[in-house]
Amino acid sequence: MKRVALLLVFSFLFMAFSVPEKITKKADKVIAKFYETEDFVKKPILISEIANEKTPSLFNADNFFSIEKDGEFLGYGYIGNAPSKTATYDYLVLFDKDFIITKSKVLIYREEYGGEIGSKRWLRQFNGKTSGVEVEYEKDIIPISGATISVRSMTQAINNLLKSLQTLHELNAL
Repeated sequence: MKRVALLLVFSFLFMAFSVPEKITKKADKVIAKFYETEDFVKKPILISEIANEKTPSLFNADNFFSIEKDGEFLGYGYIGNAPSKTATYDYLVLFDKDFIITKSKVLIYREEYGGEIGSKRWLRQFNGKTSGVEVEYEKDIIPISGATISVRSMTQAINNLLKSLQTLHELNAL
């Protein structure tokens, strides 16, 4: 009985940390458009549990990957989830070889208000940011009326991701 309960707990945890297929498909469309190719491969980047515990962002085989076409490196990708006022939203961040942000995209936004954070113009503020850099709400990131919680949340999610990448570099995990 104990084994069954333990198996159920681990199964639930595994499912809780995997990226749903709907989100993966949306991310794949963004990647294909950004790199102008349908013929790409996502290769998971595996981060040890010990290294993962030292980062504010969660990394698993589904949400952190390199992107290649015909064996040629194109970039890195990260799929995350962040809180909005009463729900969460899913986002994708693409990086170049030096882990500099090249694109960010809100994949699914589940609130009635605040969806403006998904605008290309607003999201471009994160382009060019890299680990070791912290972006500040109202200083580096323009607020959006009616989307304050989501704007702060996305800003924090990007900062956590950049801090996490810096930590992984320091741990030689990348």
